[in-house]
Amino acid sequence: MEIKAVKFRTHGFYTQPMAFGGEGGEYDKNIRYRGSLQNYLIDCGDEVILVDTGLPAGTPEENPDENAIAYTGKDICSYMEAFAALGYKPEQVTKILLTHRHSDHSGELRSFPNAKIYVSEEETGAAELQGIDNIVPVNFTDGPYYNFPEAQKICDGIHFIKAKGHTNGNSIVVVENEGLFYMIHGDITYVDEALYENKLSVVFDDVEAARVTLDRVREFVSQHPTVYCSTHTPQGYENLEAKRVIDLNHPVPTIFEEVVFAHKEASGKYVCSVCGYVYDPAEHDGQPFNELPDDWRCPRCKQPKDKFNRA
Repeated sequence: MEIKAVKFRTHGFYTQPMAFGGEGGEYDKNIRYRGSLQNYLIDCGDEVILVDTGLPAGTPEENPDENAIAYTGKDICSYMEAFAALGYKPEQVTKILLTHRHSDHSGELRSFPNAKIYVSEEETGAAELQGIDNIVPVNFTDGPYYNFPEAQKICDGIHFIKAKGHTNGNSIVVVENEGLFYMIHGDITYVDEALYENKLSVVFDDVEAARVTLDRVREFVSQHPTVYCSTHTPQGYENLEAKRVIDLNHPVPTIFEEVVFAHKEASGKYVCSVCGYVYDPAEHDGQPFNELPDDWRCPRCKQPKDKFNRA
């Protein structure tokens, strides 16, 4: 069995208020942790399994300014180009394990015609998943997986785990291989510093459930040799490539993102840095983004305007 990162954006950032501020507190918006976008592929030998499927092709890059609290980064290539660069074809993929509905995780589901898409039953009504026929709702009926009360065994060594909080149907994937536990967790944290510091991000459907999930994750990694594979920071694939086991008492030294803000000509479009939703005035009777009410929220992930960057 082999796990590979599908890397498609780099040199993004997540500010400390974004990554740490879910339960309140004062944090420095000028502290910017490294950001990126990658999902993961599990080559089992007899089948190929994906965990999440990137942003939809054509999603514009963001053009953040100094006030941006998050930025998904510059395109390396599209998700499908990154997938192909690993040497695979879409028809080889037999299963997709979807951690949650946001389109930076679900954007290319339709590109894998032979894959069964496993997703928590609580996510199946999401707008991002409508019109897809090969969805397998997961009810987590196989009982507990260590300290996680509800899980589903996908195949030998691969477990799909209920981890509500970030979204109401959020899930985790744990792969057991050669004595290590590879935790592919979607957005339990945006940066590894939040795992070490025991902080929730500001993005959640249910903050109390998110706290329970993070507590369980920290308990699990303290008791099992765990490689923590994140989606939104290069620490995810760095941990994977080094087979680096998380030690909560000895954090990996932080490398901050050095940002040079390039104020490009504005297109009028804005992109949600949480879920990838694109606000295009042409699709909203010409109404500019900056004229939307202050209490307007992303139609997909319900995040406020401050999570959007210019495209």
